[in-house]
Amino acid sequence: MRSKPYITRIALVALVVAACTPAASSAPSGSLDPLAPPLTPEPGRVRLALDWTPNTNHTGFYVARANGWYEDAYVELEIMPYTGTTPEALVAAGQAECGISFQDAMTFAVAAGAPLRSVMAILQHTASEIAVLEASIFERPRDLDGATYAGFGYPNEQPTLRSVIVADGGSGEFETVTLDSAAYEALYAGRADFTIVFTAWEGVEAGLRDIELRTFRFADYGFSDFYQVVLACDGRWLEAEPDLAGRFVEATVRGFEVAALDPERAAATLVAENPGVFEAAPELPRESALFLSRGDYLVDDAGRVGTQGLERWQGYSGFLYDEGLLTGPDGAPLSAPPDYASLFTNDFLPSP
Repeated sequence: MRSKPYITRIALVALVVAACTPAASSAPSGSLDPLAPPLTPEPGRVRLALDWTPNTNHTGFYVARANGWYEDAYVELEIMPYTGTTPEALVAAGQAECGISFQDAMTFAVAAGAPLRSVMAILQHTASEIAVLEASIFERPRDLDGATYAGFGYPNEQPTLRSVIVADGGSGEFETVTLDSAAYEALYAGRADFTIVFTAWEGVEAGLRDIELRTFRFADYGFSDFYQVVLACDGRWLEAEPDLAGRFVEATVRGFEVAALDPERAAATLVAENPGVFEAAPELPRESALFLSRGDYLVDDAGRVGTQGLERWQGYSGFLYDEGLLTGPDGAPLSAPPDYASLFTNDFLPSP
């Protein structure tokens, strides 16, 4: 565990060495001097792979960068634009040190052999919900039996939906059409009956467009809460550069603390750092930031940013294994569950 900031620990080492030096001796040229400025670490580059165009899942990085907190930590942050290649693939290939990921996506990648580890939870809770139009006949999940689902092509979508519908007393049988990002417009236009909406972005956007939705939370129907968004890093890099990784995570946590406590300021920074990105929906970043802050999505029960626990990783990632969705490097389903504790670490978070 990194109990103190890196520079403070260097200073403490200097004081201990000085205290062990006989008083009568004279320090040779170049030795540690307790009155000298503390040693500073070598600047290090961190490449961060985004999962999509900039949005409020990324706010903390832009806040920390705009305030010079990475520079203060001797971190040269490079935010890589989204190109269509998943962050998990880029990190596994050594083309980025860290990336924005999700509990399910990271679990799939690790099962397949990617050397990833989550170093902080960006969103502490599930922010995705089943969505139908408010004016529809669907009052609860069991009403979705036989309806048409507009999906995105991920292997865990249908098992997750089926679990919720069955828990509400339905059969869990429905039709699926894979539309990717067009799924939302299909729902709004009545070409599909339901979809999964990310409430902190598409859900907020629908409200700004006066599209009234009715949503069903997974957790209300016995489904495990999970870490919606995580910061996944290359485990090989974490072992090789633990101090650089720690400085990067500490500065990032500081940025997301601002997002949690002062969402309007954080949203304004996100917009300023990404000129032209939000012109089509200028109110969306602010409203999304407020949604995340007011819903305590960015903090745990103790008000801390970034923390993770085994129970939650084992819950949803265990569901993926139980459903036979996790496959190894050979493409065959795993014959034993993954080591859930190895999927995450809190060691790089700053001390409470």
